[in-house]
Amino acid sequence: MRILGLDVGEKTIGVAISDELGLTAQGIEVIQRKTLDQDLKRLREMITEYEVEAIVVGLPKNMNGTIGKRAEMIMEFAEQLRDEFDRPVHFWDERLTTVSAEKTLIAADMSRKKRKKVIDKMAAMLILQGYLDAKR
Repeated sequence: MRILGLDVGEKTIGVAISDELGLTAQGIEVIQRKTLDQDLKRLREMITEYEVEAIVVGLPKNMNGTIGKRAEMIMEFAEQLRDEFDRPVHFWDERLTTVSAEKTLIAADMSRKKRKKVIDKMAAMLILQGYLDAKR
């Protein structure tokens, strides 16, 4: 059973996929957002290719745990995913996920230019891995 992990932003969507056993997450792509239809088309291709059974979306809660404007937009996007793909969509608290991804990439001595290209994919991987670990 493969699970797709998403770090949804205004300009990009970081994408990660679990292994078939649901133990580990691997970052696979950063989608440059264009239109909702194009975003959904690319996600559909990945859902079909990887035989995805569920989707985990990072939910950017405020530091005090409340839901802000950005989180509301993500929740609306997740509802569209549910409707479009007829798959369960789960939320995972993504507070500080991007910060953690950035620190990991800096520790790996990756240049700022390269970090910018992969940070969303890494954040999606951290979101999905957190979900997978909690499920076990």
